Amino acid sequence: MSRAPPHRRGDPCGRPRAGTRPAPIEPHRQLRSFDPTTLLWWALVAILVILVVHPLARLVIGSLVDPRTGAFTLANFAAAYGRTRYLVAFGNSLVMGLAVTALCTAVAVPMAWAVSRTDMPGKTLVRILTLGAFITPPYLGALAWILLAGPNAGWLNTAYRAITGADSGLLDIFTFPGLVFIIAIYSYPYLFVFVTAALETVSSEMEDASAILGAAKWRTTLHITLPLALPAILGGAIITFLEAIALFGSPAMIAIPARYNVVTTQMLEFFSYPVRVEVAQAYALPLLAVTVALYLLQQHLIGRRGHVTMTGKGGERRTIALGRWRWIALGGCLFVCTLSVILPFIVIAQAAFAKSWNRGFQHGNFTLDNFIVILFERQATLQSMVNTFWFAAAAASLALGLALAIAYIVHRKLMPWGGVLSFLCLAPFVVPGIVLAIGFYAAYAAWPFALYGTAAIMILAFATRFLPIAYANSAAAIRGINPEMEEAVRILGGGRLTAIRRVVVPLLRRSLIGAWLLVFIPATRELSTAIFLYGPDTRVMSVMLLNLADEGALEAAAALGLVLLVAILVIVLAGYSLLGRDFMVRRSE
Repeated sequence: MSRAPPHRRGDPCGRPRAGTRPAPIEPHRQLRSFDPTTLLWWALVAILVILVVHPLARLVIGSLVDPRTGAFTLANFAAAYGRTRYLVAFGNSLVMGLAVTALCTAVAVPMAWAVSRTDMPGKTLVRILTLGAFITPPYLGALAWILLAGPNAGWLNTAYRAITGADSGLLDIFTFPGLVFIIAIYSYPYLFVFVTAALETVSSEMEDASAILGAAKWRTTLHITLPLALPAILGGAIITFLEAIALFGSPAMIAIPARYNVVTTQMLEFFSYPVRVEVAQAYALPLLAVTVALYLLQQHLIGRRGHVTMTGKGGERRTIALGRWRWIALGGCLFVCTLSVILPFIVIAQAAFAKSWNRGFQHGNFTLDNFIVILFERQATLQSMVNTFWFAAAAASLALGLALAIAYIVHRKLMPWGGVLSFLCLAPFVVPGIVLAIGFYAAYAAWPFALYGTAAIMILAFATRFLPIAYANSAAAIRGINPEMEEAVRILGGGRLTAIRRVVVPLLRRSLIGAWLLVFIPATRELSTAIFLYGPDTRVMSVMLLNLADEGALEAAAALGLVLLVAILVIVLAGYSLLGRDFMVRRSE
């Protein structure tokens, strides 16, 4: 019997029989089918791992290793929590965070309700002033309130003694209540944004039903409206708590003189001579664990937000008529805004143009010398300005470029484990800036990198710190682009990178500008990360302002703070003109 030719074996169509192995693909055909851009995707993933995973891994490993022998040990944790002073600092931070959250809730929830659900006049003004509190660096607010409520020469205490003839002032900002107050008036915008967004989606149908049944407006608000927004209130409260315990600037300016130690100021002590990085790493891990646990709880609560109507429709949202109470509501909102924005801005401006800030608006006290000093005579101050905007711009560009690339990889399913990549991009959100800085110090300060005190480590740390903002906005923008437009480019012979350059980036131009600004703005005022990583030539304005305040040069510090504040306001106004007045809210969702 003759044998069938090789190409005829199998079925009549030449297909191999079931169970037989397909012929292997020739090597040259494998090379032709390989997409070179895959190497680019892997390189970007490697950068993400270097920025996020490596510092955090070194933080954990360093806390468990003896720096002299490299052996496993728990001695670092014993040193970090073996003294009562260190335990008290950790407890103080938790108590402070709870007190700040309670005060912010008491302030922000009524304000959000008045702005979103009532006929209170001046809503736009309240929103603008609240935004002003949000963009004001907390350490600059702390400086303003030192000038306002310092126990001896503060404006308010001086006025109180002049009016009443008392021997002592009424206020002392260098106390635990003073610290809580300072942090709260610059943290309440987080809760305000959360609660306002939730209340603006609540239908009036259930409120109308409550009114039909005879319930008063206040009873309806307390038992119907606010419970519907409770998940958002709790979620915003958790974010407020996390922000409060992670701050460094305000505690450094208020708590240290008050001899009230907290976690962030205690960590700085571990970096004084002799430097004990391993102890700082061990001391930071419980704070990281607290932030991760609370963030997961916040995400669970936000995931359960919302309400259900029997009709399945959103329903109409009508404002509640407050009558004469609407002016009282406006007065309360403006009082809070006065404490957080108006008074601090006035005193910072006065001190910046004053020969001596405690002489007030006296004739002959006006001068431009403070600006001449910081702009022309003090080289370190001028260098800090250049560093601030250069580092912020570079960090925003790096964070946005990496975030956009990872978002594209994830949503176009170009690589496996897309969920892991998304998690890594969002992970720095739950890492306090001061903890991230310690991780970067442990990972990149020593040989072979030796980046401590350089511009590179500052830019990399800032980019990592605000990578979640860039990724959240990039992912939302990528989801809005139909992949078919990119496929059309590829059908016409263009590669994937060509499709990205010619289709994706032009379509996302406005979104990318908004995301870049949302990273650039907080990077210009970042202090918690910078305070552990700066060197003699890489100080930024936030660090320089803190140094000037420590030296007692409050007028120069106020002038530098005013320059920073004006720069931030100009950037925000530019964003409004280019992208619309809601760009800071819409693109952060």
